[in-house]
Amino acid sequence: MPEEHYLVGLDLTGRRVVVVGGGVVAQRRLPRLVGAGAIVDVIAPHTTPAVEGMADAGELTWHQRRYTEGDLEGAWYVLACTDDSAVNAAVCEEAERRTIFCVRADAGEQGTAVTPASGEYEGLLVGVLSGGEPLRSAAVRDGLLDALREGRVTDSAPVAGEASGMGSVALVGGGPGDPELITVAGRRLLARADVVVADRLAPRELLDDLPPQVEVVDAAKIPYGRAASQDVINATLIERAKAGKFVVRLKGGDPYLFGRGFEEVIACAQAGVPITVVPGITSAFSVPALADIPVTHRGVSHEVVVVSGHIAPRHEQSLVDWDALAKLRGTIVLMMGVERIRQFADALLAGGRPAETPVGVVQDGSTRRQRVLRSTLDAVADDIAAEGIRPPAVIVIGPVAGLHEELG
Repeated sequence: MPEEHYLVGLDLTGRRVVVVGGGVVAQRRLPRLVGAGAIVDVIAPHTTPAVEGMADAGELTWHQRRYTEGDLEGAWYVLACTDDSAVNAAVCEEAERRTIFCVRADAGEQGTAVTPASGEYEGLLVGVLSGGEPLRSAAVRDGLLDALREGRVTDSAPVAGEASGMGSVALVGGGPGDPELITVAGRRLLARADVVVADRLAPRELLDDLPPQVEVVDAAKIPYGRAASQDVINATLIERAKAGKFVVRLKGGDPYLFGRGFEEVIACAQAGVPITVVPGITSAFSVPALADIPVTHRGVSHEVVVVSGHIAPRHEQSLVDWDALAKLRGTIVLMMGVERIRQFADALLAGGRPAETPVGVVQDGSTRRQRVLRSTLDAVADDIAAEGIRPPAVIVIGPVAGLHEELG
């Protein structure tokens, strides 16, 4: 029968922890020890670059030598992580004499403590022990964390503001469209929502996973067509939150990149509604990547400029200096630019950008409907029209848009 352990949480803040060994095992254990506020001493003649980096950053002290008797004096907790079983045994023997709990990485049953498979979820530290079956511990840990994140298991903790009767809002970036590309934090909050206010560009498949009692509010903003007023969206967020609901504002991409997300944050803050922001994977960079277009590349592009195309060049409301953009040699990522691509291309050509500058256009990036158009600056407007490219599409202008040819 496997040995039964007593699971306990240690307060290591300000207390000395000794880790003997600086290899991969130590590298895995150290971040949580540092995160717990322990005073960490690593004793090892050599370490991995990551452990050395932690020492250089002042997160721990690295004693660049072999372990010797007496190194554990004053320690509260010890980990023996070397690849030499004799050294690990000696560390455990000293720890036993000093009545210090010691984890032995190479032979867990010979130590006086074991490290559980652990993970974090919204302030909870989940730990699993299985009596010497680490793969089983890890599998159960992963399953439990997944269930918490997806809402299949609840911790029953109130969302921020609920204790006072006030609900709250989470502004969540849903990524470029593929439901797998929302962040873990975004998926977790979505699973807890009472109300979801969703844009057209938000990952729509995620809405089908919501329980039937969740209210879904369509805040679709279709370019050059039907649109929900921003004031109406702001009012919806505030009203539902003040009614005690947890509201997720689900947006495509990242909410702060031409997503008007900060307008919603300001509105909620001024109304006294608690709001949190979860950044998303921006389509400005991720969509080109999925079409084999790196927005930077060594020796090709040293700058990236992301530009909104909702206002034409030379328009009195435009804040973009198109002459300055034309003089750059790097990458321009043009968002919302399909409708006015001819005007943008003409402005760049007039400013001196070469006509043969490569251009990549990616429509519906990251979804099954993704289409990729390869062109040049002087031909892209005609090519977009001929191919029937429609929004949403990301347009990349610059030498990086031609690097796909190197893939053969």
